Amino acid sequence: MLAALTGLGLSTAAGLNAYIPLLVVGVLSNFTDTVQLPDGYGWLSNWGVLAVIAVLLAAEVVLDKVPAVDSVNDAIQTVVRPASGGVVFSATNAAAELEQSSWMTEHPWVGWLLGIGVALAVHAMKAAARPLVNVGTAGAGAPVVSTVEDAGSLGMSLIAIFLPVLVIVALVLLAVLSWWLLRRVRRFRARRRAARSRPPGWSQPSG
Repeated sequence: MLAALTGLGLSTAAGLNAYIPLLVVGVLSNFTDTVQLPDGYGWLSNWGVLAVIAVLLAAEVVLDKVPAVDSVNDAIQTVVRPASGGVVFSATNAAAELEQSSWMTEHPWVGWLLGIGVALAVHAMKAAARPLVNVGTAGAGAPVVSTVEDAGSLGMSLIAIFLPVLVIVALVLLAVLSWWLLRRVRRFRARRRAARSRPPGWSQPSG
């Protein structure tokens, strides 16, 4: 059960930032016994691979904080973040231990699908909310929100590995935040449609 929570937490983190959980898993596998990579995932602990991931992370950190550019980056990351979620879910042996049977071990693609699905859902929420933030704050909110997302990805990655039981709490909070953001997005779009439908010269009645 804890292994499954670790996988879910890491794939959630990948939905916010594709590279942070990959770096966390790779670095910890080199320096600690907390993360033990299964067969076929040794490349994730290779320092050359980690250096490339670090460079990609640096580019992501910069691009995601620039209004308008962040939306282009989100479009590109629609493929990268879910793929990262699949990797980190499977690389932590979560799929093999999701249930006490050999079925998951014999069907490793299930772990990939779970990780991809979770990361894609989180990414979709992030990508939908960012334009709302940019318009509502004239672009000033982009770097603030991006920094919070990066911190959330790092925090979720560490919680998933060292305190996986808290992943449940984090996922509940994320679900509540998602619901709130969806309501805000719908209200914002409704106001924009109403504003476009008003005749020229219309003004809000006073009183």
